[in-house]
Amino acid sequence: MAISPPKTPQEYIEHHLHNLQVGEGFWTFNLDSLFFSIVLGLVFLIIFRAVARKATSGVPGKLQCAVEMILDFVDKTVKDMSSGPNKLLGPLALTVFMWVFLMNFMDLIPVDFLPYIAQHIGLPYLRVVPTADVNITMSMSLGVFLLIIIYTFKFKGVKGAVKEYTLHPFNHWAFAPINFILEMVSLLAKPISLGLRLFGNMYAGELIFILIAALLPWWSQWVLSLPWAIFHILIIVLQAFIFMVLTIVYLSMAAATEDH
Repeated sequence: MAISPPKTPQEYIEHHLHNLQVGEGFWTFNLDSLFFSIVLGLVFLIIFRAVARKATSGVPGKLQCAVEMILDFVDKTVKDMSSGPNKLLGPLALTVFMWVFLMNFMDLIPVDFLPYIAQHIGLPYLRVVPTADVNITMSMSLGVFLLIIIYTFKFKGVKGAVKEYTLHPFNHWAFAPINFILEMVSLLAKPISLGLRLFGNMYAGELIFILIAALLPWWSQWVLSLPWAIFHILIIVLQAFIFMVLTIVYLSMAAATEDH
C-alpha cells in the first residue's frame, strides 16, 4: 500500500530526515541504519573474500587490481602511522576504511530513489546513509574507545596503565588526581570527536542533497546536485580515511610502551 508523499518542502525535508524506527525512548532502534550498515559490511566481506579466493599471480582482473591497490594503500598507511608489529591493526584499518567508505557512498544514491520504493512496500520512512545517523558513528567510535582501553592494559599491564592515567602530564604522585582528570578528559574526547566528525560531515552532505531536491524543480536539480555529488566523492573518501587514520593513531598510542 503506497503512503501519501509529503506536500510542502518542510514536510519533505522532515520526512527524509526521519529514520524507520521501532521501540520507545532509549530503546529506540533505527532499523534502516542498522539494515544498511550490516548489509554493506557483508558486501565488503563477500567481495574481498571472493577476490582473495580467486586471486592469481598472473595478470589480475580489474576487481583484483582495485582490491590490491586498496590493500597496499591501507598497509602503507598502517606502517607509516604505527610502530611495532600488530596483527589486529591492519585488518581493523582495512575494515574501518572500507565499511565507512561504503556507508558514505550511499549518499550518492538519488535522494528519492530508495525511499520511493520503500513507500510502495509499506515503509513510511527510510534513510539510506548509515553514517548520517549519529547512533552508528558513535557506536563505531565506542568500539574504538573500548579497543584503546584493551590495548592500554594489554601492552602496558595494569601497573603501566595506572601510571599512564595518573603520572602524566605531571610526573608526581601528588598530582595523581589532577592527572587522572586530565587524562580522562583527553581519553573521552577521542571517541566523541571521532564519531561526531564523521556524523557531522555526512549529515551535512545528506541535508544539502535533500534541500536541492526539496527546493528546486526536478528538471533543474542536476544543475546543483551534480557538482555537489562530484565534490562529495572527495568528502566520502576523505572521511573514511580520517576515521581509519585516527583509529590507527589512537591504538598505536595506547600500545606504545615508551614513556612520554
